[in-house]
Amino acid sequence: MTMEWRRRHVLGLADFRVEEMEFVIDTARSMEEVLTRDIKKVPALRGKTAVNLFFEASTRTRTSFEIAGKRLSADVVNFSSATSSVTKGETLLDTAKNIEAMKPNIIIIRHHASGAPHFLSRFVSCSIINAGDGANEHPSQGLLDLYTIIKAKGKISGLKIAIIGDILHSRVVRSDLHSLGRMGADLWLCGPPTLAPKEMERTGAKVTYDIREAVRNADVVIMLRIQLERQKTAYFPSLREYSRMFGLNRAVFSLAKDDAVIMHPGPINRGVELSDELANSAQSRILNQVESGVAIRMALLYLLAGGHDAAH
Repeated sequence: MTMEWRRRHVLGLADFRVEEMEFVIDTARSMEEVLTRDIKKVPALRGKTAVNLFFEASTRTRTSFEIAGKRLSADVVNFSSATSSVTKGETLLDTAKNIEAMKPNIIIIRHHASGAPHFLSRFVSCSIINAGDGANEHPSQGLLDLYTIIKAKGKISGLKIAIIGDILHSRVVRSDLHSLGRMGADLWLCGPPTLAPKEMERTGAKVTYDIREAVRNADVVIMLRIQLERQKTAYFPSLREYSRMFGLNRAVFSLAKDDAVIMHPGPINRGVELSDELANSAQSRILNQVESGVAIRMALLYLLAGGHDAAH
């Protein structure tokens, strides 16, 4: 596919065109070839610098952005808010401006406040990648979920994809609605009424409070973690009750299509939203998501940092 990449930032998928998502996927495919080599490194971003600016805990996203940058020969610097001047009262903008003064090419930011990456993008000259902002978006996760399903199913259009769990607090859902929804998936959202608001139907997805209805004849089931750290009040009686009503086990999953696959953005609360048996089963694509994540993040860094001829 030939198109001109014009984005300076990746703040969310809300304004991504289908052609842009397809272009990132095509670029990720070529990156995945690098990951199959004995020496998994290319000089595409030699001399470029990426800063991981994470104000929230992360294993998969931070590590895969770091690995992605290093595979492309970029210099990657990890910033932890716990050991930074943020603990002394420095503002987000001052932190970013001081990092920018060190001349990085890309700042990858995860922040508990929705809109933080968008705010920073107005004040810094380097590129910004949103690695998750509050309950707003997680664009690279939306793209890697898209890529994982394409690899598993060969298409998105017409697939029934059920997303089950803490819909209310999930930034993954919001990015998946843009990526999978725009590609023509039949999206179903399911969770307790307190965590799956009916207004989500405005996105074009169907909302149900019955996990069996959501899973029945599904091609893909994406389970979400209960985000207790974002919940300031009780949204359900107990974890045991939640697991009984909305946990995915073999009996419920048997309602899906025979070749259905299971996904989860991680980390998994095993035995709560997903049984051990299914998390470790042949139908699980959870580790494939992690693998796809490195290729997608390599593609985003490559396109934003000027590895692509048309990037600017």
